[in-house]
Formats: sequence, structure tokens, C-alpha cells
Amino acid sequence: MNLTSQYADLTMAKEVFHSTEPLQLESGEVLRKFDLAYTTYGQMNAKKSNVIWVVHALTGDSNAAEWWNGLIGEDKFFDPGRHFIICANLLGSCYGSTHPFSENPDTGIPYFYDFPQVTTRDLAASLERLRQHLGIERIQTLIGGSLGGQVCLEWALTLGQKLDNAVILASTAKTSPWVIGFNETQRMAIESDCTWGECHELAGSKGLETARAIAMLTYRHPDDLLIKQSEREEKTDGFRASSYLRYQGKKLAKRFNALSYWTLSKAMDSHDLGRGRGGVEIALGKIEAKVLSIGVNSDLLFLSSECQFISQKVKRGTYKEIKSTAGHDAFLIEFEQLAYFLQSFYLEQR
Repeated sequence: MNLTSQYADLTMAKEVFHSTEPLQLESGEVLRKFDLAYTTYGQMNAKKSNVIWVVHALTGDSNAAEWWNGLIGEDKFFDPGRHFIICANLLGSCYGSTHPFSENPDTGIPYFYDFPQVTTRDLAASLERLRQHLGIERIQTLIGGSLGGQVCLEWALTLGQKLDNAVILASTAKTSPWVIGFNETQRMAIESDCTWGECHELAGSKGLETARAIAMLTYRHPDDLLIKQSEREEKTDGFRASSYLRYQGKKLAKRFNALSYWTLSKAMDSHDLGRGRGGVEIALGKIEAKVLSIGVNSDLLFLSSECQFISQKVKRGTYKEIKSTAGHDAFLIEFEQLAYFLQSFYLEQR
């Protein structure tokens, strides 16, 4: 179905925000200007109290109604007929926002490997610029999973009373050594590609295929692979699990690039809500919004205990847990459970 025609009567729009004000980064570097591509669905009501802001995960984009189509859309939990839904492509990603292949205004040529390091705090700061540009005074719900959830936490802290609710899915207040280790192995795979270091869009693409295969093992659970990739006949080679991982690697390399993957995986590693704020517990305690933290019982990457920790340390926290064999990616597919948790969360506030 054509998404534009599907939401034609509900006002879907794709725009690009051009920020000409310098963005000071945590690294000490400065982006003199940057772009954020964003998509909106629906319209703000008269009170401007129906804003739902979605933050995508590592390789996502601003088309939230496509990759979260069980949660966003006509007659879904977040309905463009009732809500004003916005999702911006994160800084560093290759779907319309400023990223390593964008022109460096200081040199007139693409950044390539000179693209500055960005942190989750920097990503939140760029989204704040967009909020101010759009004149959105209050966000009813800020929602995101994985890397998106980390960015949501950073932004929720700085938004203060301008945010009513934060929904954090399969995410953490500080990236663990476990996650950093997996991200590093993926970057090592990219580095091993003989084209890494070259200045073109396909540089590192074979390494990216391997990186994605590694990542898929962290996004799934052994039980999920047992159910979906077990062999139907006896064999000694050509296993379904092998084909599946190779397919996933090639699929990502066709739509993403190694430099953006490198940039955003580094941003994930950087995540520490308590950095410079007296520690994670103190920082979480300063979030004014009501927080719904949702973990996944089979998540091997961002553990459910880490998600529960968020709900325990914020002022007004609720924890719910998705039951699924799908692992980390369950937050992208278990729509019935998500809708039920969200409905309960909002009903408790009445």
C-alpha cells in the first residue's frame, strides 16, 4: 500500500529542518549547520496536547508508520486521526539527515571519516532544536526503543515539565560493557573490509554485512532461531541459520552504509545518562515525566533488569515486560502486548 495515499486525508508530511545555528557537541567539536529529515502524521489539536514523538533505533528512519505499522496508523494505538505523530531521522543516519556523506561546510567536500563523534546527548540536543523550530511547546508522549530509547531518556531529562510521558522500550540508562563489546566486534568486522578507508558510499559494505550478521544474533534469542531456522532434513552444510544471517547482512548493506553504522554504534556506546550529573541514579531521579519502561524477557542485549532499573529510579516509573521468544527485536513486533501496556499506562493516569 502506498503510505502517502493511505494517510492523504490524515496529513502526512515529509520535511527537512535546516539548522543554521552551530551545534556544540560533547566531544568539543561543533557542527556549524545540520539537517534533520522528519515525517509527521496527523495534525496538532487546538490545545496542542496530542504530540507523540517517536525516536527510531540504530538503522531506522523517520517513516515510523512503516516500521512500527502495528502501533502507528489508522485505527492503531497511535492514530493520526487523533494524534500528531512525528519521527525525525537521527543525526548521523543516512536517511536524509546530516551524516558522514554530507558536505562539510568547512571544506566543501563530504565529511567521510572526519564526521564528528556524536553521543546520545548530542542526538537529543538536535531533536530539541527541531522541537523549538516547530513551535511544539509540550510533548504528550516521547517513545523509542533500543538506541531510540537511550536518546529519549537524554531528551526526557532536559525537557523537564515540557514532557508528560516517556515510554522507553528495550533500552538502558547506561550502555553496558556487554553491548559495547558486541558493537566493537561489529566495527572490527567493518575495519577488516579492504575498502574501509576509501572515500565512497560502498566503502566497508562487505564488512557491514558481517557486522549486521553479528548484530542479528544479539537481536534474536536462541529459542527464536530454533523455531524459525531449524533444519527440516539432515545435512552437513548449507544451514538455514547461515543463509538467514547472510541474507540479513546483504539486506542491510543495500539500504545503509558502514560509516553511518559506525557513527551510530559509537553513539550507542557513549550513552551514560549520569555522565557529568552525579551518576545514573541521580540523573534518572531528575526526570519529571511519567516513565513507562518496557523490557523483554528474552532480550540478550539490553537486559530486562536494566529496563526495570529505569522504572525504579525515576520519580514516577512503571515497568512492564514483553513475553516473547523474539529477543531484543520483540519491541518492534509484539504489537498486541505493547498496545495493552500503553493502554494500561494511560488508564492509570486518569
